[in-house]
Amino acid sequence: MKIIDNLRQGNEILKENNIPSYKIDCEILMSKTLNISREEVLLNLEKQIKKEDRAKYFNFIERRKKKEPIAYITNNKSFWRDTFITNKDTLIPRPDSEHLVEQTLLLIKNHQAKRILDVGVGSGCLAISILNERPYCRCDAIDTSKKALKLAKINAIRHHLLDRIKFYKRDVDNFYNDKYDLIISNPPYINKHKIKYLGTINYEPKIALDGGLDGLEIIRKVISKSKYLLKINGKLILEIGYDQKYKVVNFLKEKSFFINKIIKDYGNNTRCIVSTKIK
Repeated sequence: MKIIDNLRQGNEILKENNIPSYKIDCEILMSKTLNISREEVLLNLEKQIKKEDRAKYFNFIERRKKKEPIAYITNNKSFWRDTFITNKDTLIPRPDSEHLVEQTLLLIKNHQAKRILDVGVGSGCLAISILNERPYCRCDAIDTSKKALKLAKINAIRHHLLDRIKFYKRDVDNFYNDKYDLIISNPPYINKHKIKYLGTINYEPKIALDGGLDGLEIIRKVISKSKYLLKINGKLILEIGYDQKYKVVNFLKEKSFFINKIIKDYGNNTRCIVSTKIK
């Protein structure tokens, strides 16, 4: 069968199963199947594909039909200006988290050598994206998940940054390294009772989502510990939930942080707070 015929069948299956992005998903999965770019898929629609490739493609379609995220099927996701290996041990990098990268880069000049801490490193997408653009900076990265750290290390090797990132399996409460110029964190911030309503709950790790009873348990820990881990005038760049702004701002002020700016995401929801440790 031709590529175009397989794409059409895939489209029908995903459309019937209420996958809104069925067309682009089928093209991405065919690209993964044949190990060619999406552009090459579209330029070769009349080309015949092998029986084994057709079986592989429809296996991917079956997984996507069940709402498994594309990033877990293809094992990669574009983020900022790079591509990262992804798997079910970490959250999928999201476009809204790119605001943390953008705000961090605004605080560091190209020639500066800053020490950065990434709390809850996950796939490593934040730290790696920043270090790729700031060649004199170094980063310590912590996570409570051994599997997440393994994936982050793989991504660091892929981006030739293993000599500039150190990884620690540690909870932020039990981390006592030297003082940092900046701390970045995308911590779990979903109310634990609301996790079951998320579309990806059967696939993404709950530990990376669960922010406790009010969604702020880990955020409070990160802020409290950052007070001791940051240098005076050091910056904390923190991702938060869309409805957490006022509580987080108040807690930051209690811990002697000055609020520099509050950033909205692409959906016009509050997503990122930049603050400074003032004493």
